[in-house]
Amino acid sequence: MFVQATKSRRNGKTYVTYLVRESFRTPDGPRSRTVCNISKLPDNVRKLVAESLSGRTFVEADGLDLEHALDCGGLVVLVEAWRTMGLDQLLADIGAPRDRALIKAMVFSRLLFPCAKLALKDQACGTLLASACGLSPEESFDEDDLYAAMDAITGHWCALEKGLAAGAFKEPVSLVLYDLTSVYFEGAGPDHIARYGHSRDHRSDRPQIILAVATDTAGTPLHLSVLRGNRADTSTLQGFLKILQRRFGIREAVFVFDGGMSSKINLEVLEGDGLDFVTRLSNATLEALLKELPDGQQLELGDSNRLVEIKHEGKRHVIAGGPWRKARDRERREVRIAKAETELAKLAAAKRRNPDAQKIASQVGRTLQRLKAHKYFTYHVDASGILRWERKAQAIDAESSHDGWYLLHTSLTPAQADASGVQRHYKNLLEVEEAFCELKSYLKVRPVFHRKPERVLNHVRICFLAYWISARLASQWRACGETGEVTRILRELQTIRLGQISLGTLGTPWLARLTKVPAHLNSLLAKLKLLPLFATPPKWAAFPAEAQL
Repeated sequence: MFVQATKSRRNGKTYVTYLVRESFRTPDGPRSRTVCNISKLPDNVRKLVAESLSGRTFVEADGLDLEHALDCGGLVVLVEAWRTMGLDQLLADIGAPRDRALIKAMVFSRLLFPCAKLALKDQACGTLLASACGLSPEESFDEDDLYAAMDAITGHWCALEKGLAAGAFKEPVSLVLYDLTSVYFEGAGPDHIARYGHSRDHRSDRPQIILAVATDTAGTPLHLSVLRGNRADTSTLQGFLKILQRRFGIREAVFVFDGGMSSKINLEVLEGDGLDFVTRLSNATLEALLKELPDGQQLELGDSNRLVEIKHEGKRHVIAGGPWRKARDRERREVRIAKAETELAKLAAAKRRNPDAQKIASQVGRTLQRLKAHKYFTYHVDASGILRWERKAQAIDAESSHDGWYLLHTSLTPAQADASGVQRHYKNLLEVEEAFCELKSYLKVRPVFHRKPERVLNHVRICFLAYWISARLASQWRACGETGEVTRILRELQTIRLGQISLGTLGTPWLARLTKVPAHLNSLLAKLKLLPLFATPPKWAAFPAEAQL
């Protein structure tokens, strides 16, 4: 049966008649007859009758129940990224299928809700993490299973890293940005690599490891090395360079790195291998070089927007700067001086039973060294233990005249890169240092109690995979005009949920429906060309069995 609307005109008026009709067959062919006239029914009732006769099923509003709703928006994007980046194929030789699925889950959790392995089960509750990774919806994320999956990476990382590089870099990398960071342990850490050293987290009281990372100019990582925590910065580059040459075949490239790695030996090794470099030298070297500049070039430094290129002892240098760095240097000096004067006032006001001038002077010296303000003050302690100090106005004025400037050294010729090109290479490194903070955020889950060196390495490698996906997505999204942090966007998208709707007594257990995407996220998805992913519920989505009863 069906509802048929017929129109007729009488006395200049149009009338619409709604008839319920029934089709039937006769020897002469199909025919239809009128069952009833529903023209006088309200519009909403007529629509309900028509849709019911067309096969639609209706349930009273009170009979609809939202049985389950799980966070999934960020996972939808990550599952698609994992597929398009070919990561299933790259991990195909690692462990059993369940191990690979658990590795995938740990990588996704790094991006969406970083947590310790023991806490993954609780963090995954209320999300579709398990089914997004091809696991059973009832997955327990047992800690021992996660460790076993991590252990399966051992022996496969070299091939995996080569595959990642082949997928990310269609052409050989010509500009390599090299940087270091440190990650400390709350516990003792593995004896093989956990050492006390210079902590970039200002936790010299904790053993640590050093991470060395090479990326391209867009911040996509090429290689990650985990080093002992007491390695000097200058001793890290040569071994790292041999790995890049052997594993990735890098023969011609420009290496950009900060001043901590720019030792004479490192630079000679780079030049011996036919590789170019751009590096920043220390402020002390800058000050020494400025004293040797002729008066004409000294005047050029008055313009903070200019680049000053000089040749010194056969080496090419570029002195660069800018208003932002000038303001930063001034504020940093003022803060150091203010902190130092506060501490000096405390030392001067301290009551001592038997003042020792030498001991007090030693305390003052250590305090100024700790606050990096020793060069700004002169001080004197008399025999009665009275401390007096004053600022070195001449030294402060001399330093302030060079605020904002930094010294770059390069092996590139002017034909290969002019002064602005050299500065641009170094600025790429500064931008990557900001992106490098993402990797540290993936590793900042503490306390870290891994005792086996290989397990620490594999934990870092899982974080590296998360960083690699984040950097690839950032590059793709920048092409769409989006510069926001990838992890922030993914976590915001994760608020989009997949609901399980019960249809009451109709016999159909449930229907899956995505929650309505908020307007601002809808605009973002359109901008990133991700809207098609949210047109229908994801095919891989599955709810725990108890939720479907």
